[in-house]
Amino acid sequence: MKKTVRAVAILALLNTCAYAQEQDSTKVNSLDEVVISDTKFAQSKEKSGKVIEVISATDLENKAGQNLATVLSQVVGVEINGNQSANGKNLGYYIRGGKNRQILILIDGIPVTDASGISLEYDLRLLPVEQVERIEVMKGAASTLYGTGAATGVINITLKKATKKALEGNAYINIGSNNTAFDNKYNGQDFNQGISVNGNADKVNFFAGFNSTETGNMSQIAAPSSGLNYEEDIFSRQNVLTKLGFKATEKLTLDFFGNYDKIKNNYDGTFDNTGFNDIAVNTTSSEQFRVGFLPKYKYNKGELNINAAFNQITRDYNEFNSFTTTTDYSLYESRSAIVDAFNKYQFNEEFFLVTGINYQFHDMLSETPFGNLERENTKFSMVDPYVTLVYTSKFGLNINAGSRLNVHSEYGNNWVYNFNPSYNFKTSFPLKVLASYSTAFITPSLYQLYSEYGNTSLTPEDNTTVEAGFETELLRKNLKLNVVGFYRDQNNSIDFYFDPNTFDAYYINIDGKNKAKGIETGLSYAITNTLLLNANYTFTQVDEALNRLIPKHKVNSSIDFQPTNRTLFNVSYQYFDARNDVFFDGNTFATNKVKLGSYQLFNAMIKQELIKNRLTLFGSVTNILNEEFTENIGYSTRGRNFKLGVNIVL
Repeated sequence: MKKTVRAVAILALLNTCAYAQEQDSTKVNSLDEVVISDTKFAQSKEKSGKVIEVISATDLENKAGQNLATVLSQVVGVEINGNQSANGKNLGYYIRGGKNRQILILIDGIPVTDASGISLEYDLRLLPVEQVERIEVMKGAASTLYGTGAATGVINITLKKATKKALEGNAYINIGSNNTAFDNKYNGQDFNQGISVNGNADKVNFFAGFNSTETGNMSQIAAPSSGLNYEEDIFSRQNVLTKLGFKATEKLTLDFFGNYDKIKNNYDGTFDNTGFNDIAVNTTSSEQFRVGFLPKYKYNKGELNINAAFNQITRDYNEFNSFTTTTDYSLYESRSAIVDAFNKYQFNEEFFLVTGINYQFHDMLSETPFGNLERENTKFSMVDPYVTLVYTSKFGLNINAGSRLNVHSEYGNNWVYNFNPSYNFKTSFPLKVLASYSTAFITPSLYQLYSEYGNTSLTPEDNTTVEAGFETELLRKNLKLNVVGFYRDQNNSIDFYFDPNTFDAYYINIDGKNKAKGIETGLSYAITNTLLLNANYTFTQVDEALNRLIPKHKVNSSIDFQPTNRTLFNVSYQYFDARNDVFFDGNTFATNKVKLGSYQLFNAMIKQELIKNRLTLFGSVTNILNEEFTENIGYSTRGRNFKLGVNIVL
């Protein structure tokens, strides 16, 4: 099947004509750029009270060959742990000392989650970056607008849609190696290919895309020595995305979407005190089906939007049981329905009001060797009314303030609010100073409430974040700089309790506060018309209870050199400070701490437009120095690897 899919993609690639817009690699984020994440409606960054990191379509094209997790891990203040490991390795998301459940992921403005997961997080491995048009990353508490989970950051992903052309097609294929630092196989172990078609005619537009990814050669678990080879853990993914838009009237548009995503891979046992558990028979798959309807109505003084979606995710595991020497089967299935209706009313040029109501329903079932959970006993719903007032003055003062009431079917009501002023100084260079005070909450998951370890007395975890900083543009807007400092209190944290004497185990709320603080700074300097420098630095300091897999210091930097409008050279550097990790001791039932060393990575890429507006090639090499490093204790990481790709757009 994989060979057939690959052959179809290659044939489509070789027989499709191309169109590719000329890109300017020196384009950088500007204060007049449009963002949407902090109000749900488009406005310039100058009027936003946040420093919002934007990854544009151009940025994504200039990161050809990278996956979504690797792209996001280069954003200041963001760490996606596992992006340098084998593709089947689960990912950990870290923003401002918060992990997975405290980071909300949106796809086309709609929250996505796996309601059967322990922490309700969404699996970014399901999404191919080639189907992504744009990403906004907004850090800090944002529950006022987005509800549960938006405690330390929001990752707002916009998928591709129809262009303005009557008919347009695209095909691409990437082939690369997939080595650890101890391997030197360069015969192709990483394949990524896809095709898409879109069109726009009068009142109707559409987009349809298909992606397939297959990788091999790497084992998830790391061999205890460089001379020992473990079996490869194969990873595969298939994605189908469809969008349909209809312009009913000049004021009313109707958009529909549907997508199917599936990943399947082998995986190894976890690292523990017994060493390395290389297991050939473990397999897992995750299957996602999403459909949605997004009508939009514009009127004289405002705009009404409804984002409605249904999401079903099914995960299964076939895992070797070392105690019974048999293979255990587990199944988890979740369903989520979300309706978010929100309206913008413009009182005048300076004031507008965003009001909305969000409804969410989640349920799950599971079948495991330890027992089953039925849908009728494992569900909850939320109804959240919210309001945000936005003031943008002519003299420079901007204020974003709002509140939200979370009405939960299981634990009652919960209020959150935010106050976010900023000021644009009318100087010879653009300068925006900002500050905010925001609260957020994280809902206990269905698993934490109802599983064999569940506790129906759990209440939401809550967070309070204070931040201040500035954003400016100097040297005729060639130099762009932003600095933000933050402080966060985390209260009522949800944790897992285990008594090694009685074997009692269940989820609890922890009394007291945990703190996180840090500084995020980003710089972009267009040295010349052909040479661009980008760099960012993140400092994060957290209390001991939060301090796992979070580097205290992290640096990303890159240089783009574009000698012609068809050629781009990129060299990048990343530094990751030492991090804490833990592993489980099966003899003492204790969790042992370990210190992971710091590491640095050098990467390079060249992109060439061979036929103007038709054919583009790229080549890349990652971890050029073939550095051996560890992301998670006991797990493999990538060494030096090469990748080649070709893109044709009709």
